[in-house]
Amino acid sequence: MKRRDFLKTGGAAIAGGALIGVSGSLATSCLSPTGRDRDLGSTDVLVVGGGPAGVCAAIAAARSGARTVIAEQGNCLGGMATRGLVAPFMTCYDTTGEIMVIRGLFEEIVDRMVALGGAIHPSQVRAGTPFSAWITKGHDHLTPFDAETLKYVLDCMCDEAGVKVMYHTTLVDALMNGDRITGIRVLNREGLCTIGAKAVIDATGDGDLAFRAGVPCTFGNPEIGKVQPSTLFFHINNVDTPRLTKDVEAHLHEFRKVNGVSYRALHWRVEEAEAAGEWDIARKSVNIYRGVREDEWAVNCTRIAGVDATSTESLSAAEKEGRRQVQELMIFFHKYVPGCEKATIKSSASTLGIRESRHVQGEYLLTADDLLQGVVQEDSILCASNSVDVHGRNGANTTEYKTVENGQWYGLPLRSLIPVRVEGLIVAGRAISASSDAAGAVRVMPPCMAMGHAAGITAAIAALGGTVPRKVDAKDVRTALLGQGAFLG
Repeated sequence: MKRRDFLKTGGAAIAGGALIGVSGSLATSCLSPTGRDRDLGSTDVLVVGGGPAGVCAAIAAARSGARTVIAEQGNCLGGMATRGLVAPFMTCYDTTGEIMVIRGLFEEIVDRMVALGGAIHPSQVRAGTPFSAWITKGHDHLTPFDAETLKYVLDCMCDEAGVKVMYHTTLVDALMNGDRITGIRVLNREGLCTIGAKAVIDATGDGDLAFRAGVPCTFGNPEIGKVQPSTLFFHINNVDTPRLTKDVEAHLHEFRKVNGVSYRALHWRVEEAEAAGEWDIARKSVNIYRGVREDEWAVNCTRIAGVDATSTESLSAAEKEGRRQVQELMIFFHKYVPGCEKATIKSSASTLGIRESRHVQGEYLLTADDLLQGVVQEDSILCASNSVDVHGRNGANTTEYKTVENGQWYGLPLRSLIPVRVEGLIVAGRAISASSDAAGAVRVMPPCMAMGHAAGITAAIAALGGTVPRKVDAKDVRTALLGQGAFLG
């Protein structure tokens, strides 16, 4: 279906109540003269959160034949990849750099962006280049992409699949019938409303829905009482890339790691700024990734410690601190970095990049040892080789980075997506049942997108089969994934 045709038929469906079985217009249905929440009816699969995991879950569920609604509090899909400007996609290949292991919907999305000139295929991007911030370990075959292109591609794919997208819709609470989730309460532009569903996917990133539904959760790393620091990404343009590249490549022999602190790109310039009293960011180098266009770079350097992503007050302070650090970095680029004298901020993220918050308790706890030892469980729904990446544990400037020790990849079991105590619910994204260290690997976007793909199929099987996700046979999910281009080893 063409986009303009979808907008006509989709708009008519909403106005006529076909979206989720409501009579009257969506706006009218949410306005209640009695002050009570309006019931928007029910759908088969309801996805809460439209980030990398959520949007793939919604597309997969709809393509599986389930009526699917996605509730997203922002104004676009993609989450950290679009609103958060996190780029590039980390590796989707195995440890040898020979086999693309995260495929399926992720690969389709990348291919569509490449066709539009909005991404460079990971097969063309190698470690140790400007596209990987000159990092070699764990950074082979990254995917540079343009956030605006991704927004458009995700809109199109949801339209084509028949996903009903509700932007500007914020989760308020879970609707429960005993230990089973039956839907959610939301706040949107029209007021407080309820949406029912046969199966619900929590793709909020912070496990907000699971927590409200009564799923036990841990926060950060309970052993040390910390969460990984957060980052506000930003992109710069008008960079004289040949001059910047020449400066970095003249110092590649100086790249090193000392007591957990990385001295990589531009660390010699950071030393100059520190000596002048013009640097107070908890980094000793600058992770700067070349974008699709030669003069554009994604900057991953701001660092805000101790952010509680479940606290409005904490997030508000962190967002402001992130923007302060962005301005400090721009002064640094202009004054100290060759080729960046005339650089400008193309855009800064509209939301903070959160590395860690809640981890739900699920049927299986994924551990760092599972990943490092290349364990592939029988119910694995994806294979990945992303490294265990833990920031700030042993000091503000430190980073721990551990690559897979045995094998070419590890698996992620479906059981890690199924929370305990609550029926009808699946969790996809960085809040899955994983230890703090293991989450440091699978929180990155390609694995999250593969999780979403599997979660959507699982939810559709449950909803259409009159059962709950916990009782869905992982073999059926794996069969469907393989039929849709996923790699499972």
